[in-house]
Amino acid sequence: MILKQMFSILGCAGLLVFGGLQASAQQSFRELTGNVKVGDVAKSSTIKVPYITWGGDVATFLANGDLKTKAGSVFANSKLDIELTAGDDFVGQVKDYVSGKSPFLRGTFRMLGQASEVIGSDPRTKPVVVLQLSWSAGDHIVARKGLKSLNDLKGKRIACQQGGPHVGLLYDSLDAAKLKKDDVEIVWTKDLTGPDGAAELFRSDDTIDACCVITPDLIGLTGGFDTTGSGAEGTVAGAHVINSTQSMSRSIADVYAVRKDWLDANRDWVEKFVAGYLSASKQVVTLRNQFEETQRLGNEYRSLLAMSQRIFGAEVLPTLEVDAHGLLLDCTFAGLGGQQSFFNDSGNLSGFGPKLKESLDMATSWGYASSRRGFEPNTFDYAEIAGLAGLEFKKLDKSQERFGEVGSFDDFDNLDADTIVSFTINFKPNQFDFSTDVYGAEFERALKQASTFGNARVVIRGHADPTKTLQDLVVTGKRKGLLKQTGQRGNRRYFFRGKPLDIENMGAVVDLIKSGAFSGGDLDPAVRMQAALSLSKKRAENVKKALASYAQQINANIDLSQITPLGAGISEPVITKPTSIEEAMENMRVEFRIVKVDAETITVDDFDF
Repeated sequence: MILKQMFSILGCAGLLVFGGLQASAQQSFRELTGNVKVGDVAKSSTIKVPYITWGGDVATFLANGDLKTKAGSVFANSKLDIELTAGDDFVGQVKDYVSGKSPFLRGTFRMLGQASEVIGSDPRTKPVVVLQLSWSAGDHIVARKGLKSLNDLKGKRIACQQGGPHVGLLYDSLDAAKLKKDDVEIVWTKDLTGPDGAAELFRSDDTIDACCVITPDLIGLTGGFDTTGSGAEGTVAGAHVINSTQSMSRSIADVYAVRKDWLDANRDWVEKFVAGYLSASKQVVTLRNQFEETQRLGNEYRSLLAMSQRIFGAEVLPTLEVDAHGLLLDCTFAGLGGQQSFFNDSGNLSGFGPKLKESLDMATSWGYASSRRGFEPNTFDYAEIAGLAGLEFKKLDKSQERFGEVGSFDDFDNLDADTIVSFTINFKPNQFDFSTDVYGAEFERALKQASTFGNARVVIRGHADPTKTLQDLVVTGKRKGLLKQTGQRGNRRYFFRGKPLDIENMGAVVDLIKSGAFSGGDLDPAVRMQAALSLSKKRAENVKKALASYAQQINANIDLSQITPLGAGISEPVITKPTSIEEAMENMRVEFRIVKVDAETITVDDFDF
């Protein structure tokens, strides 16, 4: 875990170059590529397949044996002849794809979306997504002091590489907080990292409130994933992580796509390629996990890391044990089960269909495309793919129980600090039923966030109005001679045993009630407060039940262990002393919070073999 947090190298998709962009430029993808002409795929026994600088591509190296197919490798044994070519220049990839130099595209799902108008305008080049390699766990949003969650980004300036993988990260993060592009000012940078990257702009310009960065830049700005920059040793004072793909683990999907005309003519070849990759990725995961468990670098794993270092460059991966291994730690391989879930499970809210819609929404609303040009999922038989790969085939298991039990609010010691994003729904007095007709939109939002933030908890916190508890406190306090009241209505002051008591300081009031000083009468505020706590938790539990029922109604798969209902009682009112039923109803609410957790508390990762 420490290695995963501190030493991954290149985020989800590596050093992606989009050629000559100015810091604030916003260009369509067609402007970037120019009017490239569609051509037939070059006829050759050797197929050129691009790779990018990312851990998921290490499995491609292993399957191929090197950049050119090596005898005895997985691909060679399947009679495939492949030349792997550098694809970090995604615009260049798209030009080669459209012109016919390669039938493959390698990028993130959102990058395909950005290029969708260019690659989807001709039936021959329409992309078919044939493989999901991995999910990212190494991309982050770092913010300055004072910004606590994604909700605080409204009106702020955010640095992000134009056209790169972090565009999708930023889009998902804003969407989680129900913010639009126009709600923030995006300052586009030329590069993902380095002198022209977002981290350096954040460091040099204190008007930049947040930036989208890869793990090494995160470490440089903050000192560590769970730490705050002090200003020493190159860190930025107050800089901290407010979102990460370690929590938002189903945001950035790495994929391979193939031209439809070439796939139709070479389906067997593509199926062998997919099977070979899945076989190799399982080997990579096995070797990676063995090193994590033993901290001993075996010859086979050393050889694989050394090959990655040679291909990516020693300047990118200076060391094997830290940098090359760290690159793999930030990569969650999708595996055979992940393919079935991503492409075939209609209830997967982070599957192909929802990701396609989000990608096209982003491409058109953010100016990368002027029209929606979708792409297709593969139609592989994964039982046959498993046979080709030498993997055990299991039918898709939609049941999930990945999170351990929690007991109460006290299990979240730093709830505010750990909250990534939140939103609230209000209800009427004594309401316990939550109809999907009324709350369907809120439930849909909660389910989507639960899926996207796959490694975070969804905490549902019920809140109650404190009015009756405060009334019991005042009446009982006066009767017992513990409380003195002065002033007129609207300007009253209270004294407890001669000392001023601010009854709008709910923390102090709760502690005073818990002390037992006001207990024993017929209007016991401790009894009322406990009833409010039970009431708030019951509401939260009922919302969870309604959410589960709604998920079943729309055929959405959710992990119920991820969702935790809690009761906050009267401890955090919006208005401490309501003067009307309308104000009191502002306190009667259920709050959804996406809360980051230690990844080690997640019992089973659902895809990474």
